[in-house]
Amino acid sequence: MADNPDTGPGGFTIPDTLPVLPLREAILLPFTATPLVVGQPRSMRLVDDVMRGTRLLTLVAQRDPKVESATPDILHHVGTVGVIHQLARAGDGTIRMMVQGLERVRLKDWIQTEPYLVARIEQAPDEMPGGTEVEALRQAVVDVFSRLVAVSNDLPDELPVAARSLPDPRHVAYFVASVSPLDTAMRQEVLEMDPVTAKLRRLLELLQRELAVRELGRKITTETEERLSKKQKDFYLREQLRSIQRELGEEEEGGGDVTELRGEIEKAHLPEEARREAERELSRLAGISPASPEHGMIHTYLEWLASLPWSKLDGGTIDIHRARQVLDEDHFDLEKIKDRILEYLAVKKLRQERESQTGQPGSGEAPVPAQPPRVTGDSPAREPILCFVGPPGVGKTSLGQSIARALGRKFARMSLGGVRDEAEIRGHRRTYIGA
Repeated sequence: MADNPDTGPGGFTIPDTLPVLPLREAILLPFTATPLVVGQPRSMRLVDDVMRGTRLLTLVAQRDPKVESATPDILHHVGTVGVIHQLARAGDGTIRMMVQGLERVRLKDWIQTEPYLVARIEQAPDEMPGGTEVEALRQAVVDVFSRLVAVSNDLPDELPVAARSLPDPRHVAYFVASVSPLDTAMRQEVLEMDPVTAKLRRLLELLQRELAVRELGRKITTETEERLSKKQKDFYLREQLRSIQRELGEEEEGGGDVTELRGEIEKAHLPEEARREAERELSRLAGISPASPEHGMIHTYLEWLASLPWSKLDGGTIDIHRARQVLDEDHFDLEKIKDRILEYLAVKKLRQERESQTGQPGSGEAPVPAQPPRVTGDSPAREPILCFVGPPGVGKTSLGQSIARALGRKFARMSLGGVRDEAEIRGHRRTYIGA
């Protein structure tokens, strides 16, 4: 600093009273140049009056950037005296200017608020301690800043060179704070701190945090690009392999997985409708890349389709006398319930006998054309379901076991207590994860 306390950098004499220009989402730091846009009428009048005089003004950041017409109570008490170097009026009526920061100042009291703010100020030069600590901090800030520029696409590569060329630690602190990706509150914090070593330490913390965030983001982006590139490469190589196999006549239709599934489906002896659906899904599976999520979904569906017991039947002809014998052996009394069960089995047996008589070929009648498989709602209607109701221990489960033994079938028990979703009984849709 010069010996005269009222003289700032560059030979400008800083008066005790200056107009105050509030800054909403920007901040001017000493020894740095910042472009500003002025659009409010009171601010434009302030700039016009300043340009007729010394071109000096005080720039102070607002505590709340949402307030358009700033008052003294929402402004910080520490700001920067600046000089307007360039000014241009835009076609939209705003003023665009380049302002250079000269010196840090504190606002003492307010002289006027209309038509614009004017305050009495005092210079607040930065405290510069001696020793090697401040030089070490300066070098550390420059090094971390250089690493931050290297991993950032929005910062020019020339900035680290400019920072290293500044011998004054104050200039380094303000220059790095002005061009680094810091918000207004952080820059204001750096401006207000004393001494210079505290500024450099705080700036070093902010830069290291930003560097860690940028490096982590860059690592995540690189890993994502590598995964995508690997999937694309695998798909390309797989297509080349299919082309080579096709030329050599060695291509397995749809690949090994498709061939294996096709064999399992043929062994299952599916009905006509299920077989047509299986063939359609096999054709889709052959043309889908294994890296696609739909490939695993179709593969799981076809495995489940082939595992169903389509051609396996249990039991045989219903014997009403044997059923009566089994029910009497397993249960005492319960005559009404036994009679209802026997009626149900008798109707079922009669229906099977009639269907076998009308469906036998060679009976002399004209051949019946093949009918499409029945679905829900077709005639004849589905058989009723027996429902046993009663408190625990009266024999509901044992009756079901007796019916299964009488018919020569396996007894399957499914507990529905606490089940609220019917999908847990009939199964989820095919696209459901884990279905």
